[in-house]
Amino acid sequence: MKKEIFKVGIVGMGPVGMILAVHFKLAGCEVAICDIDKRKINLIRKEGIELVGKINKNAYFKHIYSSIPELMEHKFDLLISSVKAYHVDAVLDQIEAADHQDLHLLCAQNGIDIRMKYQSHFKDSKILRMIVNFAGNLNAPNVVNVTFFNPPNYIGSIDDSNCGLAELVADILSSQDLETKNADSFKIAEEAWIKTILNAALSPLCGISAHTMKEAMANPDTLEIVEQIIMEAMEVAKVEDVIFEKNFAKLCIRYLKNAGNHFPSLAVDLLNKRETEIDYMNGKIIEYGRKHYIKTPINLVFTNLVKAITHKNLIENHSKDSFLDKE
Repeated sequence: MKKEIFKVGIVGMGPVGMILAVHFKLAGCEVAICDIDKRKINLIRKEGIELVGKINKNAYFKHIYSSIPELMEHKFDLLISSVKAYHVDAVLDQIEAADHQDLHLLCAQNGIDIRMKYQSHFKDSKILRMIVNFAGNLNAPNVVNVTFFNPPNYIGSIDDSNCGLAELVADILSSQDLETKNADSFKIAEEAWIKTILNAALSPLCGISAHTMKEAMANPDTLEIVEQIIMEAMEVAKVEDVIFEKNFAKLCIRYLKNAGNHFPSLAVDLLNKRETEIDYMNGKIIEYGRKHYIKTPINLVFTNLVKAITHKNLIENHSKDSFLDKE
């Protein structure tokens, strides 16, 4: 009897979405991809997706869409969301409207409590969460420069009711050397905190100071700030029952000192005057700090500065668009 081909849909062709798409395709899955950037989609149709840098692979795709309603005409074993946090609600509204009763969703996004957006639309038993430990930036709309992969990734059912599917997905990705481990919901929550602390330590600092990660870690003044962000976040996380390995703060610094000479995702968004995911990084550290009456002044400064800059940028962008509309 012929084995059923595992069917995967992926919404969002940023670096994470494209890296996942290539690995699922090379593993023999039927992969349907979706992004609203028509230039990107047209390039993928013609040239496929190429990964360079730390991972060198490429793949071509048959099922390529520029809207979620079109994508949802497909049937999937798993639908992956790899969009920015501020796009999640709009994406989930469209997915929900398709009324796929047996649909399972995988949230391939970092950040604390991002799962809550998914829980507001779908049952816990239908939701999986992935802790992504790779990243990249775009050399071209369809070419990802994979800047690092620190294995493993983690994937798990958010209520531990669907461990079989999580294990299957982990095995598929691991078969293509994208090492991924199945984990229970408690491990996933813990790893979400750890990954967020690493992201929060550099992302807003790089965006506001226009330092690359390598530059920020090489400068003693900015390095001191990074250390303080980590220490504040750890104090909060410990009260949330996150257990850190010995010398965690020092290991964070060692890890971040290996960062490349480029900007993290949030910094790229801020520098390009787009919305950011600060609410799910440093913003969550502040929120949980307040819950436990723990002050987080460094995280507060960076969160509020990022929000203030973003607010100003969005007003300026809106004014510019309004002016162009009148011409």
